[in-house]
Amino acid sequence: MSGNDAAFERALRIIPGGVSSPVRAFGSVGGSPVFIARAAGPYSYDVDGREYVDLVGSWGPALLGHAHPEVVAAVQAAAARGLSFGAPTVAEAELAEAISARVPLAQKVRLVSTGTEACMTAVRLARGATGRDLLVKFAGCYHGHSDALLAAAGSGLATGGLPGSAGVTAAATAQTLVVPYNDADAIRALFAERGGEIAAVITEPAAANMGIVPPEPGFNALLWELTAAHGALLIYDEVLTGFRVSASGWWGLEGGVEPDLFTFGKVVGGGMPLAALGGRAGLMDMLAPLGPVYQAGTLSGNPLATAAGIATLRLADAGVYERVDSASAQLSTEVSAAFTRAGVPHRLQRAGSLFSVFIGLESPVRDYATALRQDTGAFRAFFHAMLDAGVALPPSAYEAWFLSAAHDQHALDQVVSALPVAAAAAASALSSS
Repeated sequence: MSGNDAAFERALRIIPGGVSSPVRAFGSVGGSPVFIARAAGPYSYDVDGREYVDLVGSWGPALLGHAHPEVVAAVQAAAARGLSFGAPTVAEAELAEAISARVPLAQKVRLVSTGTEACMTAVRLARGATGRDLLVKFAGCYHGHSDALLAAAGSGLATGGLPGSAGVTAAATAQTLVVPYNDADAIRALFAERGGEIAAVITEPAAANMGIVPPEPGFNALLWELTAAHGALLIYDEVLTGFRVSASGWWGLEGGVEPDLFTFGKVVGGGMPLAALGGRAGLMDMLAPLGPVYQAGTLSGNPLATAAGIATLRLADAGVYERVDSASAQLSTEVSAAFTRAGVPHRLQRAGSLFSVFIGLESPVRDYATALRQDTGAFRAFFHAMLDAGVALPPSAYEAWFLSAAHDQHALDQVVSALPVAAAAAASALSSS
């Protein structure tokens, strides 16, 4: 029995599903998950000592690569001073200032521990600020696992959200309206009918949780126009894109839109549990202790996470983004070429340095309903062929691929060399389905 299999058996005995977050269980690709013992630069190493070129990157935070020496040193120095105080630290203000410097619309910032918590708080703040109840989200966009945001799409133009998980009551999602992503007509019609009741629209400004589905030209600007006209707020969930696709996230790439609130995670914590929300000063000051909207957290802004975040943002200069963009452009081109040579119909889509491939589709994927039509069986075959060749992809067809500034030409060449066999495996799976 391999070390991975033994580790999984042990975990299954004490942890539900053997994992602490569902996608890690390999449920959508089959087989036993890989248990990681350590990681450095562009590589991760499992408990059997096998090396992988890592394109998961902790699902986004590893912008600089794993275990960057300066980030590790910053965390070690912070740990030596104490792990948590339950009291304010100067580092909290320093990290908040670094966030605001990159995204000036975030005039004030509140640090929390997870992206789920940041989005949940942003929605609560929007409702408190507007005195309205209704929330609008888009099918296929993920904003964490709080009850109100685990709403699945209903039929029709826009319906009350149905619970997307057992344990979430219909009442919890009844005030969440779900609209198809990139559907300008649907969002216009919804605001025409119920605009005076809507507290906020929350969106991934470039969707990255149904595969990569970029916004169509003018879509985010339309959201800003509609929310502003009806007295609602616009929330940009940049937990994935923030400080990854550019120094200022998707907002910095896109320009021309002024969201009321932002949520950040992943890169902002440098791999430690940290997230943030930010927005206009007057709006943010409605949070306790200044205002009536309550939010609290014992480990919010803890000294280890703030140290990692400060170091990561300091190191993430123009050169880092240039290297990530270049590596992403090269690899995405090679992936598409390999599928083409193998005769595999596919659609590769990008949002800045993020990309993903939809196997079995060739037309643009603009919404969740279309993304669901990809061939996940062919992806499963492709995934395992890449894993066998020493390349760790996200274990789901609905996830972005994450590159880092540490993915040098040698690492990229390792990925490229694995592509022909993996693309052939996908072709074989397609032909037998």
